Amino acid sequence: MISRDELDRAFDQRFSKEIQVKLRNARVAIAGLGGLGSNIAVALARSGVGHMLLVDFDLVDITNINRQAYGISQIGKPKTQAILEVLAEINPYLDIEIMQTKVTEDNAADIFEGYTIICEAFDKADQKAMLVNTLLEELPDAVIVSGNGMAGVGSCNDIKTIQKMKRLYICGDEKTDVDDGIGLMAPRVLTVAGHQAGQVIRLILELK
Repeated sequence: MISRDELDRAFDQRFSKEIQVKLRNARVAIAGLGGLGSNIAVALARSGVGHMLLVDFDLVDITNINRQAYGISQIGKPKTQAILEVLAEINPYLDIEIMQTKVTEDNAADIFEGYTIICEAFDKADQKAMLVNTLLEELPDAVIVSGNGMAGVGSCNDIKTIQKMKRLYICGDEKTDVDDGIGLMAPRVLTVAGHQAGQVIRLILELK
């Protein structure tokens, strides 16, 4: 087992102490642990974000393996449990809270209250809209980082991060939809997840 001090020394070689402290003290919530959410969680863990709330109701399925952070040995496990296993291999000293539940319009504000940075990482357009609208309305201090448009095999250069509102960032191409029959593949999903994680880190470091 690598000690916390050893990990901290490794971070000393990459980031200033000021950045380390901000990342270690940050609190970030992720709604959905599929292709976006699982990879956002991995990116934030590798970056040293110290406190995360990870929410999902689903189990790992064989169809998830092509783009999500899980492995074959985790098929059938709750995604909340599986992501804990993945993140423990990256940094076992993070403070991670999991919640295995379905997020609805009625419980979203209660689940994410106290988090000022929330990643929306759902699959379906109606659920994305529900969560974003609910959180913007009911949690006035929260900033939402949402993924929208990543299906198919189009150029990853089409994916961007755009500030749509004062408290809403959209990451994606805002056009492609899996319902068009073009499917989801790892490169574009990972690119959007990277954009979301990158925007989260910019918010933690108080950058625009």
